[in-house]
Amino acid sequence: MRKISLLALLLAGASLQAQKKDQVADPIPYAKTITEGELKEHLYIYASDEFEGRETGEPGQKMAVDYIKKQYVALGIPAAKGGDHYFQPIALEVKKIPTGNIDFAGKSLENGAGFMTFNSFESEVDSFVYAGFGIEEGDYSDYDGIEVSGKVVLVKSGEPTDANGNFVLSGNKEASKWSNISEAMSKRAALAKEKGALAILVFDQANFDRYQRRFNYMKSNDSGSMGIKALSKESLPTFILNTDLANELVENISEDMKPRTIETPISFSIQSANKEVQSENVVALLKGSELPEEYIVISSHLDHVGVTSEGEINNGADDDGSGTVALLEIAEAFKQAALEGKGPKRSIVFLHVTGEEKGLLGSQYYTDVDPLLPLANTVANLNIDMVGRIDPKREGDRNYVYLIGSDKLSTELHELSEEVNKKFTGIELDYTYNDENDPNRFYYRSDHYNFAKNNIPIIFYFNGTHDDYHRPSDTPDKINYDLLENRSRLVFHTAWELANRANRISVDKASK
Repeated sequence: MRKISLLALLLAGASLQAQKKDQVADPIPYAKTITEGELKEHLYIYASDEFEGRETGEPGQKMAVDYIKKQYVALGIPAAKGGDHYFQPIALEVKKIPTGNIDFAGKSLENGAGFMTFNSFESEVDSFVYAGFGIEEGDYSDYDGIEVSGKVVLVKSGEPTDANGNFVLSGNKEASKWSNISEAMSKRAALAKEKGALAILVFDQANFDRYQRRFNYMKSNDSGSMGIKALSKESLPTFILNTDLANELVENISEDMKPRTIETPISFSIQSANKEVQSENVVALLKGSELPEEYIVISSHLDHVGVTSEGEINNGADDDGSGTVALLEIAEAFKQAALEGKGPKRSIVFLHVTGEEKGLLGSQYYTDVDPLLPLANTVANLNIDMVGRIDPKREGDRNYVYLIGSDKLSTELHELSEEVNKKFTGIELDYTYNDENDPNRFYYRSDHYNFAKNNIPIIFYFNGTHDDYHRPSDTPDKINYDLLENRSRLVFHTAWELANRANRISVDKASK
């Protein structure tokens, strides 16, 4: 018999200890705590008439956040901010059409006639600066030789082309990031603000026509779009001009390429009609046992669309009551594991966001204004938005879920997701809406996107739309609770693997 040295015994013991430390508990017993019965019990309360459709900032939404908070208190999962501070307050505002005029050259134009703005702005200027396309990129700049600090700037949409009609900046005839789209308008405004401009006038006939429909609807209905107050304060007042007004300010502006100061006095008197709305996210945190400073964020939106003009309540059982109750059950499963000494190695953030129906506002606030936990340490976001129903296109083929975004930033996340599903839940993962060319563009339409744009890998779980989408008929009795159970377990198992693997998943693709 071979002799075993003392050193070998010590090394073997150390190896055993390391293996024991790296062992991950069996997640199946905890996944089984996610049940049809408990999901149903939660949802019949959460999507009841009592919650009045959970309209952002309204009493029903306040009832919703109180309900969610009570569940985390009962589970013993602390608030992310510590103490009793489960709520992340968010000041929102309903942006209504501002009233007022622009006066110049003896003319007075009312907002909506020749120009449109959704911003308030009051100022009198003796001149304005014309900055061509308002572009600065690489060696090209429309701002060379002109000073815009403290002045109003006028720019036009599009971008410079050469004699052959090729875009100078992109090198071809295809539309580039400076083309006639809303994102390009935002870029121009951001650049002008960076240079110290007071406001920006954008000649953009295509966007003028597009925004006019929205403008006229909002004006006739005295309605408004909701936004984050902190972000709207940072934006530069922007005015969209039509062709007639733009040509009055700069003759033949489409052909004029000469940036310069134009000595035309203009008076702006545009008053805000905005209304402030207070809302809140709910954020709970289960600290990791070994890597507590790395975070897996699981999210769902807590709001819905409230009450119809006829007084009918939009209960939002699927959208997104299903995601909300799934998240509560997933939280319970992780907490049970922690109570038995088998909690996650990484921290789990349970994020219920408000204002999704108003433009992903709660998640945008969390990522862009007040990240309660560092985004640099956020490993992944799993977002659950509508997972309780069956897409009519899939009737008779019910054991599925649409997955969106799993491969956009991390090949590793996509492969992990596939392996977890194969091992534990056996759901058909349908990538129909993951296609970049899909006209629905769901990748950009739920809360995961605010994480993805920050290079955080995401998965969006979704059952597709149906005839009850955003209607009072989206009620708890129409939920397929067996599917909701299995889909919730899939999210739990995926989060479990992300939280307990040795290395955090890598990002190997650029965000879009």
